[in-house]
Amino acid sequence: MRDDPGDQRWYRQAVIYCVDVDSYADGNGDGWGDFQGLRLRLPHLARLGITCLWLNPINVTPHRDDGYDVSDYYGLDPRLGTIGEVVEFLHEAADRGIRVVIDLVVNHTSDQHPWFVDATSDPESPYRDFYVWSKDEPADRFQGMVFPGEQRETWSWSEEAGAWYYHRFYKFQPDLNWRNPRVREEILRVMGFWLQLGVSGFRVDAAPFVIELVEPGPQPDVNDFHILDDWRRFLQWRQGDAVLLGEANVTPQDVPQYFGSSPESADRLHMLFDFVLNPRIFLALARKSAEPLAEQLTDAVKVPRGGQWVTFLRNHDELDLSRLTDSQRDEVLAAFAPEENMRLYGRGIRRRLAPMLGGDQRRVELAYALQFSLPGTPCIRYGEEIGMGDDLDLHGRDAFRTPMQWDGKAGAGFSRADPKEFVRPVITEGPFAYQKVNVARQRSDTGSLLTWMQQIINVRRECPECGVGDLSLVDGAGIPPEVLAHRIDGADGSVVFFHNLCDEPRTVDPGAASGLDDAGDIEQLFADGEAEPLGDRLEPFDVPGYGYRWIRLLR
Repeated sequence: MRDDPGDQRWYRQAVIYCVDVDSYADGNGDGWGDFQGLRLRLPHLARLGITCLWLNPINVTPHRDDGYDVSDYYGLDPRLGTIGEVVEFLHEAADRGIRVVIDLVVNHTSDQHPWFVDATSDPESPYRDFYVWSKDEPADRFQGMVFPGEQRETWSWSEEAGAWYYHRFYKFQPDLNWRNPRVREEILRVMGFWLQLGVSGFRVDAAPFVIELVEPGPQPDVNDFHILDDWRRFLQWRQGDAVLLGEANVTPQDVPQYFGSSPESADRLHMLFDFVLNPRIFLALARKSAEPLAEQLTDAVKVPRGGQWVTFLRNHDELDLSRLTDSQRDEVLAAFAPEENMRLYGRGIRRRLAPMLGGDQRRVELAYALQFSLPGTPCIRYGEEIGMGDDLDLHGRDAFRTPMQWDGKAGAGFSRADPKEFVRPVITEGPFAYQKVNVARQRSDTGSLLTWMQQIINVRRECPECGVGDLSLVDGAGIPPEVLAHRIDGADGSVVFFHNLCDEPRTVDPGAASGLDDAGDIEQLFADGEAEPLGDRLEPFDVPGYGYRWIRLLR
């Protein structure tokens, strides 16, 4: 294991927390979460132990796609507060050691953005070439849709413009023309503006589509990675420690190009979400077998120096199973989304983790212990720290974007407004109702999921190997097929992990396992509540059903 100065980069040892500002905490009593409310909840985040906040879109928007239809990149959605309140929030977050990354949604704009409005009104408009147009009906009009079932086409006719315009997503989200140097210059200004206010970087929405240079007609589209190169250079110049976190759900073969121009160094995007690993975790949980995960970890793309995977279980989107085979996808759907209204687009699951796992806290803890033990930077979704549920009566992704449940009082502590005015309704019925699942109730319970999440986050921060180390599997006769056993070796130490994916105890025999030949004295770092104490050496031991052990090797 090399001792790389890049290992000390902050994002490689971070714990990320993903927030919809409008659903988190309402500070002014209008029923919408805002920056005033988010600022007042910073003590909760600091106590939880997270070190980076990722905010879903905060720009001015007509809200036809939960903020991913931006109508002003320099403005803040007025329902979230004022720019002054953003600056105040960023200052207080920094005081608590929490960095903030915001969504950069620049593959497309809203059709209400002044650029598009001006572009459609006049063929000579200086903004006409900010978008992609065709005078004739494109032959690929009905191809390449991101949201099949909700989206009919990728080219739509504008009566006012007298031309077809391209939109990879919904028709109210026209794509920007990244062939245009003025578009590239303007987005750099946008990035510079938010960096100046105090953000620490950007989560790049739909990165593969941003770099896709589209032209109407039979010629193939071209991917221009120079766009990402320009962004990286700009960040290095403006704020050397700012980061780019890419959403790039691409094949493993295509991943290296997003990290960098050479396999040796991540000189483009600093981080990428691991969209291949994510569904494999759920396949392993569904099968109660380590094999799907062990296979993926063995074949994982090697990250170049300075690059980083971001691991996740749930985020702001549906659980995307498109990287699985049809039979594998059917297994996961049968286990975690058996009813049709739990699914989205036939390939994804629109649920939170706790209801997917039947509300069983042991299984939820196992899933997060598994995620936090894998190489990369862990990211969790707001509300997951208390095991929030979902509301399948809401449309699409709104099912898992319900307001944060702070206490059992009226409004769940989210807002003092009339609940009819809330951005989305709080969950009021069933085992995940806010009266039963909330921060206040779990704060005083030493056996709660919240208490456990605080503990694992702090233990993870004591294991720098997980952020920068090299993973190897521990296997052989001593490891049952239901147990994922792996170790991570860093410059200053090694940690070995055992996770039992089934509901019955399994015995691990380290002496009969390969990959632990150098194990000497040990120290148990973390274990489930049913685990028996270990001695000073790695002797055979039991791992309870849905149990886990994290053990430091003292060499």
